[in-house]
Amino acid sequence: MLIEKFCAEIDAKYEQLKSALNGSDLNEIIEQTLEMHALVHPAAVSGRSEKTLADLVFDHMLCGNQNELVPRKNFASDLHYDGTATVPLVWQFWHTYRIEDLVSNILMGNRDQIFNSEWQKRIGAPITDTGNALEFDEAVKFGKSIDSEELYRYMIAVGKNTREIISSLTLEQIHSMVPEEWVMRIFEEGGVTTDLRSVWLLVFWGRLTVGGMILTPLTCHHTMHLYACLDKI
Repeated sequence: MLIEKFCAEIDAKYEQLKSALNGSDLNEIIEQTLEMHALVHPAAVSGRSEKTLADLVFDHMLCGNQNELVPRKNFASDLHYDGTATVPLVWQFWHTYRIEDLVSNILMGNRDQIFNSEWQKRIGAPITDTGNALEFDEAVKFGKSIDSEELYRYMIAVGKNTREIISSLTLEQIHSMVPEEWVMRIFEEGGVTTDLRSVWLLVFWGRLTVGGMILTPLTCHHTMHLYACLDKI
């Protein structure tokens, strides 16, 4: 029942966020965005006193289930450009937070991403990109290399930083697209690879307004990957 309650709250809040983004009340947009963001991230990101769905999934992962195999997502999306449809549980968190880091900082904030060589070393990641194009055997090998505790610290840093960026947005920014050179920075900094199953993300993100980025990479994208894990917890 708890999981059903979490999902119902997330789904209802997402509809409220979409409605707010269709309007011009900046305070309402930011409030709804932060509330939705909080629901699909660990409680430590927003300072919530109660655990979230993300906490439940992550806690399950830490109980020896880091490499448990789960569906990559819970519905057809990503333009069907997937390296593998089945991934280790830890891949879900790497994938969603790498994307959030890249989109929130480079595209929304025009600033440096949080991820760097030091974070890569701490997490133990053999890649710097989002993992979109990994084949099944590559994803399995990837999952075995990750230090989940360090990945969690990275997740919290990314989530808190995103909330600062959201809070500073203007209405003009929310309704605008970003310069092409910002999008290309993601490729230049290793956030995507030259593989079609990876580089297509630049085309997708480049067509979004910042409001569209709020709806997809920062919120609904997390929901999609969290929901794919629910049969395991």
